Amino acid sequence: MKHVTIVVPEGDVNLSSITGSFEILSQANAHWQRMGNESMMDIRIAGFMPEIKLDAGFFSVYPVNINDVKKTDLLIIPSVSYDSQVMQDNAGLITWISAQYKAGAEVASMCSGAFLLAATGLLDGKSCSTHWNLSADFKRLFPNVHLHTDKLITSEKGIYTNGGGYSFLNLILFLVEQYFGREIAVYCSKIFQIDIERSSQSPFHIFQMQKNHGDDLISQAQTYIEHNLGEKISFEDLAVKLATSRRNFDRRFIKATGNTPVEYLQRVKVEAAKNALEKGRKSIFEVMMEVGYSDDKAFREVFKKITGISPLEYRAKYNKVPV
Repeated sequence: MKHVTIVVPEGDVNLSSITGSFEILSQANAHWQRMGNESMMDIRIAGFMPEIKLDAGFFSVYPVNINDVKKTDLLIIPSVSYDSQVMQDNAGLITWISAQYKAGAEVASMCSGAFLLAATGLLDGKSCSTHWNLSADFKRLFPNVHLHTDKLITSEKGIYTNGGGYSFLNLILFLVEQYFGREIAVYCSKIFQIDIERSSQSPFHIFQMQKNHGDDLISQAQTYIEHNLGEKISFEDLAVKLATSRRNFDRRFIKATGNTPVEYLQRVKVEAAKNALEKGRKSIFEVMMEVGYSDDKAFREVFKKITGISPLEYRAKYNKVPV
């Protein structure tokens, strides 16, 4: 029998990631038993508070006392707000999570639950995923963690993480397969109608233009790039226009945005292409030319590298306008 503990942190917790995890794992365990097996899992919801009110008080969770959970085999951390107060309020939980992992438990975090997991230090030097929109804050707070916001799920040394929102469903299916096998995971994917093959959150990224860095020279460069997407941009010439060396320009650009100038240009072009493919009737060729690409192969390669899918697949997924 595996003991599974879904923890309930103090703070603004995503209720769905608690109830969804409980329901899917319970369904997997029930189907496992219907196949003639002994129960695989004892699933508990635990926390330090006897009652936790969520979603403006419309819902309450009554977890078992976490101090009564002496040992668990799998520990699940739901999505939770990640400000400094939440970290302080959950100091005891962070210590408990670390102790359980060191005692042999596996740990899974969902979306922003990765902030609590990272606060234990267990992710230092390891791979991790969280919501792509939280990447800047996560990198700032936990520079020793290898963040991969392109990945939907990471798995390393008994620690599992996943990207944002309702992709926690894919993490739970992954855990079902780990514990019950592929057949049960496929069964649950059909019962709950979850796409079991999703592996990336890249198609859902919205590129943020990274303007909150305080470097006026780089802000000017970003504005120039964004206003001249259809033109061939020479960063050598742009550096001269801004009265700086190319080497200094590159160094400051990377420091300010986290991207090289070329990477930033590609991401801005692809974001503009995504918007055009979502909203308009233009052909992929027209969109490609509009964002400054003349080589179809190069455009498709860059687009797929950033989004994880081809321009044609992206348009089919997000544009319902007849073309």
